[in-house]
Amino acid sequence: MNIDLNRKFPRPDGHHSITAGFAVPNAGKVIDFLERAFGGKVLGRWDDAKSGAVMHAEVKIGDSVVMLGEANKDHGMPPMPASLSYYVDNGEAVDTTYKRALAAGATSLEEPQNKFYGYRAASVQDIGGNRWTICAIVEQVSNDEMERRMKDFQ
Repeated sequence: MNIDLNRKFPRPDGHHSITAGFAVPNAGKVIDFLERAFGGKVLGRWDDAKSGAVMHAEVKIGDSVVMLGEANKDHGMPPMPASLSYYVDNGEAVDTTYKRALAAGATSLEEPQNKFYGYRAASVQDIGGNRWTICAIVEQVSNDEMERRMKDFQ
């Protein structure tokens, strides 16, 4: 095989300079959750022929891809859940998405609320242990105002 190591190919759609990934128990159920809660679309999924465990999957949520697989210490993949932020269009979408995530099996970590830094945000945990912060910018806050609010917050 002769490969030109200097040739540059574009990244796949939805893969950014940093693309999040995690290894968790119940990866198949996490994929189901991502589809139901966030409208995720499975781009690829490769299951182990013997066990049926998800070896690797890529799910597109919005304009980004997350990669995941089943945690398996025997194959060098210990559990590595993630903390991820999912930006939605507006404050109302935060509330709607939060409710949809709960209906899809998530556990509430923080109910939707307006934050001092201009976001509306809520947090949930999926069955694999990943934390998902659902957020939208609802107010433009200057640096000076942010500093003032931060002092009031503390």
